[in-house]
Amino acid sequence: MSAASWSYPTDRVTLREVGLRDGLQLVKRVPSTAGKIDWLQREYAAGVRCFEVGSFLPASRMPQFADVRLIIEEVSKLEGARSSALTLNERGIDDALTTQVDEIVCVVSATEEHSQANMRRSRQAAVDLVGLAVEKAAASDHRPLVNAGIAMAFGCSIAGDVDQGEVLRLAEDCLKAGADIVGVADTVGFAGPRQVLDLCNGMAALCGDRPFIVHLHDTRGLGLSNASAALDAGCRVLDASLGGLGGCPFAPGATGNIVFEDLVFLCETKGFATGIDIPALVGIRDILERELPDEELYGALARSGPPPNVNWAA
Repeated sequence: MSAASWSYPTDRVTLREVGLRDGLQLVKRVPSTAGKIDWLQREYAAGVRCFEVGSFLPASRMPQFADVRLIIEEVSKLEGARSSALTLNERGIDDALTTQVDEIVCVVSATEEHSQANMRRSRQAAVDLVGLAVEKAAASDHRPLVNAGIAMAFGCSIAGDVDQGEVLRLAEDCLKAGADIVGVADTVGFAGPRQVLDLCNGMAALCGDRPFIVHLHDTRGLGLSNASAALDAGCRVLDASLGGLGGCPFAPGATGNIVFEDLVFLCETKGFATGIDIPALVGIRDILERELPDEELYGALARSGPPPNVNWAA
């Protein structure tokens, strides 16, 4: 293991807000840095603590993440907040380690076809990259956590069906490579609750007393049902984005991540205290409407509002 300087708690649910990274990967307009900081600060004030803030990729390819270092710096000013960022290659890892990012996210595809399309490397080479990230993180001054996410874990838009045993094998390989935490992603929204329950039961058995992450998309309308199944199977770390922003370049026309504010509501109704003020969270959507006017926003709570006379931030 990388001897990371922090870890996800196991006694409560942690919700990672990935809008500033996954939510922005396909946007038509680049949001301003000031708008991102406003987004970050208002979510923090509402009780959010974990933020995926960008990718370490060339600004010429992904201009929406050109300010990722500045956003990481802003997170570091917020007591108890954690930043994470995606690294897809060796240079990305090295660049991330020049910042105070709290978590380096690596991707391992569940299929060879997606691995080549997404990273231009084999699955084994992607696992080896996780090991390299672990080594470099352990040698760094601030020792960020290394997160290995298995993309296309519930089905691949290129290869089709995915063997769940193969997903668990890849997750185990990442743990053996030293990853601090592993996750499974329904990258293109193929899964239903039964599949999520079964794979999460397998992940819980594999990880033991260590938490694992579930990253879901609402492509076919089952995102929150799948999140509920993941919670029932023992998952305690879940990803979502404000307003359901996001999407995958390998699923054209598909909707994005599950809606963060709706996920908070789901957790609270299932008895998992999040410490997040839902009305305040819904109000932050005005930043997205201003900064990203060409993007469609989703969410039931934004339409109906939370039930009245309930203190959701308690």
